Amino acid sequence: MWPKRISSIHFALALVFTVAAATGQPALAAKPATNAGSPPTTTPESVNFPGRHGVTLEGFLYRPAGPGPFPAVVALHGCSGLINKEGQPSERHADWGNRLAAQGFIVLFPDSYTSRGLDSQCKVSDRDVSPSKDRPEDADSALAYLDTRSDVKADAVSLLGWSNGGSSVLYSVEPRHAPKDVTADFQKAVAFYPGCRVPFETGKWKSRIPLLILIGEADDWTAAKPCEDMVAAAKAAGELVDIVTYPGAYHDFDHPSLKVHTQDGLAFTASGTGVAHTGTNPAARADALVRVPAFLAH
Repeated sequence: MWPKRISSIHFALALVFTVAAATGQPALAAKPATNAGSPPTTTPESVNFPGRHGVTLEGFLYRPAGPGPFPAVVALHGCSGLINKEGQPSERHADWGNRLAAQGFIVLFPDSYTSRGLDSQCKVSDRDVSPSKDRPEDADSALAYLDTRSDVKADAVSLLGWSNGGSSVLYSVEPRHAPKDVTADFQKAVAFYPGCRVPFETGKWKSRIPLLILIGEADDWTAAKPCEDMVAAAKAAGELVDIVTYPGAYHDFDHPSLKVHTQDGLAFTASGTGVAHTGTNPAARADALVRVPAFLAH
């Protein structure tokens, strides 16, 4: 099955022609399996840079070969955190970091949790790091750090996030969070399976930059319907916001190798039970592996 598309005419054509050129077939009909193989593996650079309120943010940076300057992506991890037991980016983050670097992007993962001495927050209801305030500030700090690097195209930095990081993207793109004291703002943003209910129900949510949301129709951790409603309202107001929903896909559908299973004890789920499915959906993952770089590149 292939994604149900709620298109935005303002920038969907760029995706269509980009993916069509890469595959030789119409973008929405083609199975983008050519991008699903393992990317070149690199060891990311460990970096530190100033955050807000006296926090020093730790992070990892994936970089293409060559002097640059390169377009860049600030990538925000989910509630389980950024790193694995070895202190390196976990499998999904490493996969995306390597893939985007292989396609010419510098990718910076700020670690919002380890930098503050925190572990996974998925089962914590009263979180010490807020996706509506602290993490947008972390994103802005990451953008300011990239602005100091000569190998980064300051006017070609985008924002990407998963789950709690995807929710943070929704808040980061609001006009009230426009960064200051940098050469240029984020140019585009992608949110994987964010929680849309709260920003939608405020009735005030807006995006100042083009935004693409990718979410599974079967997601019972962060439901797709509030995101569809939020996008419909934003598009009716003329905003450059779009959504792709994937039939049968759950949370974490883009993970390289996560068997579908249930997690319990979660602090926030669509059903309110604390139980939700998570795991790879090969068709949705394959589509996202082409769709995201194509969106960010144009």
